[in-house]
Amino acid sequence: MAALWASKIIEGKKTFAQVPRLLKDQVREILTDRGYADLIVEDDGE
Repeated sequence: MAALWASKIIEGKKTFAQVPRLLKDQVREILTDRGYADLIVEDDGE
């Protein structure tokens, strides 16, 4: 599930702030490993 969230964030369809709390650590790790650490933003501007 975390990989799916990471893919959606990379595609620009979701933001890291939208990730369910229980998946954030895993999604953070995946994004960092893939070179997308810049997409890890807790605040989505709302």
